[in-house]
Amino acid sequence: MFLVTGANGQLGTALHTLLGDKAVYIDREELDLTDEDAVKSYLTNNPFDCVINCAAYTAVDKAEEDGDNAHKVNALAPLYLAKYAKKLVHISTDYVFDGTNYKPYTEDDTTHPVSVYGKTKREGELNVLNNAKTAIIIRTAWLYSPHGGNFVKTMRKLGAERDKLTVIFDQIGTPTNAYDLAAAIITILPQIKDGEKEIYHYTNEGVCSWYDFALEIMNLSKLNCSVLPIETKDYPTPAHRPHYSVLNKAKIKQRFNITIPHWKESLEKCLKQF
Repeated sequence: MFLVTGANGQLGTALHTLLGDKAVYIDREELDLTDEDAVKSYLTNNPFDCVINCAAYTAVDKAEEDGDNAHKVNALAPLYLAKYAKKLVHISTDYVFDGTNYKPYTEDDTTHPVSVYGKTKREGELNVLNNAKTAIIIRTAWLYSPHGGNFVKTMRKLGAERDKLTVIFDQIGTPTNAYDLAAAIITILPQIKDGEKEIYHYTNEGVCSWYDFALEIMNLSKLNCSVLPIETKDYPTPAHRPHYSVLNKAKIKQRFNITIPHWKESLEKCLKQF
């Protein structure tokens, strides 16, 4: 039996759909992951085969002024889960990199987060590696699904309301369908070896800017809304974001024999679920 934390989020919901009754699903209402005693008690009394930690503080801009809470959820909660879980799959982010690379980041590339969100997520990674008995960390990026708040849903809403939109074209990455990531996690679970502690990268295949992504959302949604490209400097935000955060996925594909669909194919699949 597995435990999925952050069960009401995009990835948690996707895992619930695919795993069904093979897991227990909890969110902050059921267990405060930032309370070490509560985590210890829960995992001692319920010895799950593996904990899949999808819980995270993901409000990137809000984290700049709410660093204490971001640290509790992104750094301390993974620490407590790592200490008391038999096995742990922990979800991390491309934001652990500064975005100055010119080729896709590998798991061995030096991390250098430039936001509070990125820094707390990197601290969470280190806490997992230093304290878990067995752990897989999966860095992902630009997650979307039919559930919760995300870029795809925002663009569809704005595209239906407006004639034109401006979207940033100088931040490059890869969108990830939460259902593809959930399916990959399920493939990985039975292959995790005792004592293994590794970081892997998973996004959909391909590369695009937020502008390219928005254009494809409008086209596939048949929305008559013009999308105009702008630079990051024309849309200032509290948190600094990496300009280039494409992730190299060779390691996860080779280790677990995973085939990853292209982001356009996965976007089309997702839009059919709306």
